[in-house]
Amino acid sequence: MSAIVEQAESPKPAGMTAEQIAIILATVPILETGGETLIKHFYGNMLKDYPEVVPFFNKAHQASGDQPRALANAVLKYAKNIERLSNLGPLVGQIINKHVSLNINPAHYAVVGACLLRAIREVLGAEVATDAVIDAWAAAYGQLADILIGAEKSLMDIKAAAPGGWQGDREFVVKDKIKESSEITSFILAPADGGKVLAHEAGQYLGLHLNVKDQEVRRNYSISCAANGEHYRISVKREPGGVVSNHLHDEVHVGHKVNLHPPAGDFTLKAASDATKPIVFLTAGVGITPALAMLQETLLDKNNAARPVKFIHCARTVDHQAFRKVLLDISAQHDHVDYYSAYSETPKPDAVDENEFYGQLSKEQLARWLPAGGDAEVFFLGPKAFMAGMKKNLLELGVPEKQLHWEFFGPAADLDKI
Repeated sequence: MSAIVEQAESPKPAGMTAEQIAIILATVPILETGGETLIKHFYGNMLKDYPEVVPFFNKAHQASGDQPRALANAVLKYAKNIERLSNLGPLVGQIINKHVSLNINPAHYAVVGACLLRAIREVLGAEVATDAVIDAWAAAYGQLADILIGAEKSLMDIKAAAPGGWQGDREFVVKDKIKESSEITSFILAPADGGKVLAHEAGQYLGLHLNVKDQEVRRNYSISCAANGEHYRISVKREPGGVVSNHLHDEVHVGHKVNLHPPAGDFTLKAASDATKPIVFLTAGVGITPALAMLQETLLDKNNAARPVKFIHCARTVDHQAFRKVLLDISAQHDHVDYYSAYSETPKPDAVDENEFYGQLSKEQLARWLPAGGDAEVFFLGPKAFMAGMKKNLLELGVPEKQLHWEFFGPAADLDKI
């Protein structure tokens, strides 16, 4: 995967003229102040005029503004770094993996490009969005589309050729459905054809291609188990008003079939800058799902099986916590694994175990649970507000920023601005 991303991140645009590059850079101030308005207009046009792309987008993320904000930030970052695309960093790999998991194809890029140029002209007006500006953005978008289409095809081909691999839809059967907590239910998914499954890296996610109330939808869900060659497990939180999560909880049962796209994602243990340092998994709510798979993967890795691990999970109550017994059993069976819980809505009992905390996890309590000096590779996931707070706390406790790793469930955001 890294080779594909490196190939996509060419140092500078080869297909654009110096004049076009200058125009793109000149539009940066406009994007800084009005990019989100432009992108909201873009989405409004596209989702109204091109129903074939609607299944790829979560209406809740559109309504909250998270999706337009994330795309506006990505477009701005692209424009700012148009002269050196390697400065885009992990953004390229994240986009490639997300598109592969949803089975995006070149025709979808054509739709996005046409709607983006239309939005630029309609929002900025013909006096600002002159023909030269439109031509420059057409060249810039075309360049980016070509890069991503090529990289996504390469990754799809690799996954299709690998043992147990496939491309596009593959039918899976729900072999088991397990209630993990008051909100989270797991689904064990095995191929309907009886074949093997592509080995995933812990931390990756699956693309689900479903029909919900006669509407096509596509969603990503983290795989919550280590690779086993036989099946995948996803653990889904029921979201209030969530179209897909409620459908899975209420309508999908053992024996039912669902279509899956191959595993994708670059939030894996390989993100660690030092494979010898202790690992800390710091999670809240359903953020526990990929972290549990990562923990299981470390235990299966003979080279790192005894690597010190701290697993810290935050939940409202014990009833809301998934996989509590699993984690207690793992910590009891492996001396190098320590498991801690923080319960924000549970009254403090008279007797408190040192591995439990009652209330919102504070910086002071986090410091007590971290390895000495905070020198660890920390993977943290959960609601955005939780992640923003924990990132701030971790940095203040001395954990180097290069040793902090996180991923978003949904559109990306700037944790420093939450």
